[in-house]
Amino acid sequence: MTGHSLVSKPKTPSVRRLRVLTLVDGIGTYGGAESLAREIVQRLDGERFERSFCVSRWDPADTADPTVQRALGELEAAGVQFVGLERFGRPALRPWGGLISRLRRDPVDILHAHKFGSNAWGALIAPLARVPNYIAHEHSWAFEGRPLRRLVDRQLIARTAEVVVAVSNEDRRRMIEIEHIPAAKIELIPNGIADPVRVRRSDVRAELGIPAAAPVVGTVATLRAYKGVDVLIRAAALLVADHPDLRVLVVGGDEGTDTTVREGLRRLIGELGIERNVELLGFRDDVPSVVEAMDIGVCSSDFEGSPLSVMEYMEEAKPVVATAVGGIPDLIADDVNGLLVPPRDPPRLASAIDELLRDPERRAAMGARGRELRRSRYSIEATVRAVADLYERVARDG
Repeated sequence: MTGHSLVSKPKTPSVRRLRVLTLVDGIGTYGGAESLAREIVQRLDGERFERSFCVSRWDPADTADPTVQRALGELEAAGVQFVGLERFGRPALRPWGGLISRLRRDPVDILHAHKFGSNAWGALIAPLARVPNYIAHEHSWAFEGRPLRRLVDRQLIARTAEVVVAVSNEDRRRMIEIEHIPAAKIELIPNGIADPVRVRRSDVRAELGIPAAAPVVGTVATLRAYKGVDVLIRAAALLVADHPDLRVLVVGGDEGTDTTVREGLRRLIGELGIERNVELLGFRDDVPSVVEAMDIGVCSSDFEGSPLSVMEYMEEAKPVVATAVGGIPDLIADDVNGLLVPPRDPPRLASAIDELLRDPERRAAMGARGRELRRSRYSIEATVRAVADLYERVARDG
């Protein structure tokens, strides 16, 4: 005789989801770090984590921007609660008071802040809001010549945080050796990107009127001074004598409403007489299509953590010419999947680009090795797993 047992099985006790609040300056439609923070919180398992995403510099008028609408839609679809503080001006303390009241009324287990500004505010807020666990996430170490920031990082942020996240080996080394943050407090979590969705792509060369045989070099970077786009432009001026058809594509929006850097780059392009060679494309929502049109991807920054743009070049099997700063040598092995040059050195940057433009077979081999490395080591899934494991460990040990 067969049938169902009348003895009911004991129910597995339900485990309460950890409540996590991610704190960033911006929603991440332009900046790489904030975009990555949003990507992480969206991908965290909703059955393990109750997630909120707090943007401190939030202007409700931004919802008119289609890219912001898309970001908010993705958060909602992932089940992530959005919190906008509407913090304008400095220090604009009232919004922080509102957040502290909110966290006291509706507690979280973990406050996870990203980048220096949010890290500093998070270190102040966490004790006042009685948040039991605070994590500070540094996306680049850029405190040379800035002793006050180093002091804040060491004495406020690192002392308050249970864990300080570094995104590269070099950042971790500097935190330990220069800032004297205890090594046991630092967690290395490399950045990662998602595998691109293979949809029909636009023909960027045709769109921009670039001949099929013309050499194309490009960079993807928010237009901030430290990104060194001016160095790439000066290198382009050196290259056009031997590569008259060279096109340099600069993809990236301005820092908020500040157009100072863009205007300076336009003036420089005019002064060097290379208007036909360099194009400032602004923000593009089809970055893979633009990178696909390049022969070489360039990162000419003064400092970096673990740049997502370099990973995007690698994913599209493009060789990379980059400055040997921060975490870039973790991504680019010199003469393996790209070439490394010193920062602020247009002749060296131009020489490296020229070297690869003259050798298509070498470019192809470097690009293939870069794609293999990106897919094996720098996936968004690995980053999310590491963050989730960190949350659970911190909550358990705390």
